[in-house]
Amino acid sequence: MKKLTILAADDDATHREMLRTLLREWGYAVGEAVDGEQAVALCREQSFDLVLMDVRMPKKTGLEALKEIKAHNPALPVLIMTAFSDVAAAVEAIKSGAYDYLTKPLDFEKLKVVLRNVFAHVGLIEENASLSRSLAATEAHSDMVGRSAAMSALWEMLRTIAPTDATVLITGESGTGKELAAGAIHAASLRSEGPFVSINCAAIPKELFESEVFGYAPGAFSGARKEGSIGKIEVAHQGTLFLDEVGDLPMSAQAKLLRVLEEKRLFRLGSSQPRDVDFRLVAATNRDLRAMIAAGTFREDLYYRINSMKLRLPALRERREDIIGLAEAFAESYCQRYGRPSLRLTDAERACLLNYSWPGNVRELKNIIERAVILNAPLLELVSPSRATASGSEAGAFIIPDFPTIPELEERYLRYVLERTGGKVCGPDGAESLLRLKRSTIYLKLKKYGIIPSDFI
Repeated sequence: MKKLTILAADDDATHREMLRTLLREWGYAVGEAVDGEQAVALCREQSFDLVLMDVRMPKKTGLEALKEIKAHNPALPVLIMTAFSDVAAAVEAIKSGAYDYLTKPLDFEKLKVVLRNVFAHVGLIEENASLSRSLAATEAHSDMVGRSAAMSALWEMLRTIAPTDATVLITGESGTGKELAAGAIHAASLRSEGPFVSINCAAIPKELFESEVFGYAPGAFSGARKEGSIGKIEVAHQGTLFLDEVGDLPMSAQAKLLRVLEEKRLFRLGSSQPRDVDFRLVAATNRDLRAMIAAGTFREDLYYRINSMKLRLPALRERREDIIGLAEAFAESYCQRYGRPSLRLTDAERACLLNYSWPGNVRELKNIIERAVILNAPLLELVSPSRATASGSEAGAFIIPDFPTIPELEERYLRYVLERTGGKVCGPDGAESLLRLKRSTIYLKLKKYGIIPSDFI
């Protein structure tokens, strides 16, 4: 870890030597300036974490040097040292941007505490700024965009809970972006440098869940790898563990997870050796966990353990003012990805999107826009707005015709790309450049659909 560096500026050589000795004993690196002019020059040439500066110095006084240092680097904290008779000058220095002042002769214990407090305060400011930047970047580039009151409240809540280490339970309908919210929390948390490990509890077979999540020791069960296996919880050490569809956790795994959360250690399957783990838990569900508790399928103690902070994601129909902005953002993204001309929404298409109930939420909107871009068709050719109503009832649902299968769409798109490249796969003007795929992968797909490119090797 890099040492914090303090510039000691004082024209008294004996006092500088004393400061140098003390500061080094306390673990700081030390630079020295013999007058105010040299202090300003050094602050322009080198990087310091703090300046400890006397008021009365030749060439430039401490007050004059302070103003120039602050003009160059407003964030650099400066502590002023002054004789008791010069307290008025020290007050003036505070008005000019000094962090604090100390009177001579220095109280060394007080100096030690003041330095510790200064660095703690500065570190907190930088940490909060970093978290704000991370969260702003996440907000700007995620699918969770929107200017509605519901989204503004959601982002405000995210900013509040992200810098803490509290467990978070995210609720909301399917397709509202629960994993995106979990990722935003991680990106703006104190653990953002650590891993973000996502587990879909519904996607792992119950008989494999414990070995996948908690890991297993060598020979733990028939077919286990000889060297054993690390579980996803251990992978998330010093990061964030996201449990999606937490309501699908097997009961046996619920008990083990509760123990891990309470003791901060786990036992791999088949092992009696505890392993320390340090992670933040974010869980998500679209199910009613309280009803599951009543039915005996979810542990009440685990529910309260994962529900320290609760974050509810609004359904898309609850924030209709965001629908058009989302649709346009998705359209722009997919047009760039697939090399299509810009997709412009007509007034009729906008009305159609606004009046639909969106049972699949943002995910459904995203998929419909992607289809429109891939098929190069207006939205009104894919949906029938005539039956869409603002009530969001079943009668208001889009009438979506039968779509081609995924293989059919893939073949159609491959042919389209080859048409654009004159049948070429290789090179900067070939399909491999447009698709950003390895040529071997493209050739395999072309072979699958019986397509022969012009530069086939």
